[in-house]
Amino acid sequence: MYMRATPVTGAIQVGEVKVTKTRRLIKRLITILSLQLLTTILWAQNPHGDSFKTNCSTCHSADSWEINFDSLSFNHDTTGFVLTGQHQVTSCTNCHEDLVFAKAQNNCVTCHIDVHNMTVGDDCMRCHTTSNWLVDNIPQLHEQNGFPLFGAHDMLTCLECHQSQSSLQWSRIGNECLDCHMSSYQATTNPNHIASGLSTDCINCHSPLGDQWGQPGFHESFPLTLGHNVASCSECHEGNNFTSTSSDCVDCHINDYNNTNNPNHATANFSTDCSNCHTTNPGWSPTTLGSGDFHSFFPLTLGHNIQDCATCHDVNNYANISNECSSCHINDFNSTTNPNHVAANFSTSCTGCHTTNPGWSPTTLGSGDFHSFFPLTLGHNIQDCASCHDVNDYTNISSECSSCHINDFNSTTNPSHVAANFSTNCTDCHTTTPGWSPTVFGENYHSSFPLTQGHNIKDCAACHDVNNYANISSECSSCHINDFNSTTNPSHVAANFSTSCTDCHTTTPGWSPTVFGENYHSSFPLTQGHNIKDCAACHNTNNYSDISNDCASCHLTDFNNTQSPNHQTSNFSHQCTDCHTTAPGWKPAEFTAHDNSYFPIYSGKHRGKWSSCTECHVSDGNFTLFSCIDCHEHSDESRVTRKHREVKNFTYTSTSCYDCHPTGREH
Repeated sequence: MYMRATPVTGAIQVGEVKVTKTRRLIKRLITILSLQLLTTILWAQNPHGDSFKTNCSTCHSADSWEINFDSLSFNHDTTGFVLTGQHQVTSCTNCHEDLVFAKAQNNCVTCHIDVHNMTVGDDCMRCHTTSNWLVDNIPQLHEQNGFPLFGAHDMLTCLECHQSQSSLQWSRIGNECLDCHMSSYQATTNPNHIASGLSTDCINCHSPLGDQWGQPGFHESFPLTLGHNVASCSECHEGNNFTSTSSDCVDCHINDYNNTNNPNHATANFSTDCSNCHTTNPGWSPTTLGSGDFHSFFPLTLGHNIQDCATCHDVNNYANISNECSSCHINDFNSTTNPNHVAANFSTSCTGCHTTNPGWSPTTLGSGDFHSFFPLTLGHNIQDCASCHDVNDYTNISSECSSCHINDFNSTTNPSHVAANFSTNCTDCHTTTPGWSPTVFGENYHSSFPLTQGHNIKDCAACHDVNNYANISSECSSCHINDFNSTTNPSHVAANFSTSCTDCHTTTPGWSPTVFGENYHSSFPLTQGHNIKDCAACHNTNNYSDISNDCASCHLTDFNNTQSPNHQTSNFSHQCTDCHTTAPGWKPAEFTAHDNSYFPIYSGKHRGKWSSCTECHVSDGNFTLFSCIDCHEHSDESRVTRKHREVKNFTYTSTSCYDCHPTGREH
């Protein structure tokens, strides 16, 4: 160590210079080392921020840090901000001003100046799209704000209502009428809205749907039609009092009501609601007797449409009248002889048979309530009552078919209804069509055995013993046993088929085509590639029941001959359905048992990471061998060995990963 004894000692001065140089050298070394250390630290940090985990190769290449947008694979949709419209062609740095992408925000105002000065909020997407700034849904936006643009409001420019310092500011002006129309309300004199105490809610009188103030809407609660269409409001609204005028007829027309004599409304105790009989026609005439509410309980239709009230009413008391038919028509009832209504004990309610047609004819026998229990349709539509009824007692008659048709039943021979023990209820087989023909075999009487298609035989004797129609079985073999025994392709007897034809056949003519696989083949559905119509392709035609449904019973040769992959050396299961469907060519195949029995490749982290079996099974034809290290990013032997140095007995082999990671989820 050098010390400075005196200022004139040369040796000491030389030593001080050496110390100074040494100190400078040390400082320089420290500075260089610090810069190198700082560079190393900065180089180790991600310039895009610690939270940015995307692989560099997604955007950059080894040739340059410059981004090639043609090969850029980064998907901006994964950030929660999908790039659409103009955002797709905007430079990244317009939104990301530095390299830390996470700093960029999703809200519009971060990048876009709010030219509306917060008068419509800060969500630009309410009105604008990323394609352009033009707004083409102004009516919908206005409706969302509670003020729909209808009628005259739809023809205004925005600035006619939204008046502000800037044409781009849309300050709210209120949704009430008076927010814009107070001056119009105050200046109106015909009528004077203020003096009349009219409501400040303009739509009470004015329609928002029209393009003028006089559009329909004014006086909507009391339409001014025809005789009510007066020119001066004061004719009804006295003293400019527009709010307390009654809408009841009598408040204006009581004098008309009291002075009317034909008929006298007061003595007849008519309602003071003029609209029951009158319209607003000038002079309130003609009246609408029977078409309004006043006569709704007894409509004046057709023969009842009489305009002279005195024909039916006591004009001194219109209310004292019955709506029973007999109150007016008892003389007609008593004098009618064809048939005699009194002797036949008919009801005095004329509507049972008659309408209001002039002359009350034609009558509606059977179509009204009187004959509703036995409709007179088609062959039963007989207008001569005596054909069925005792005209002295119309009520003494049965509705049973045999009460009229027993002779028809007994005399019918084809087939003999008596011998066949048929029911005497004709409706089991017959309709009311004239001649009671055609009959409806199979609809009611034959419901237990529907006569469809090939069974639709009109000759009953083809199946039935005509002496006893009830003595017949519904079993297929009772009619078709000869067909069953004589069939050779395939032989039904040798194949031990069921004698229930419906297992394979429908009732189509010729009982063909058969329905293989629907009923009889339900235990082994014949779908797609198995849908073979030639039974002998799979079955021993001498014994259809002696066959296995194991895949190998038919496909063992296919199994043994398959080389890609070799099913035998790979020790695959003989159960084809483990990998194959019945699609033609048995493709596409999918070894779903791989996940459950071996290693998850259709689920977990390996799902979608491979396209061919040989990516892992590197020994062609031997699927018991596989390699993990050929795919994973740490497949370098030295790195793998170093990372597993704490693993006891670790060896670098292709299958070593599987010893610790058998499910593929731990790494």
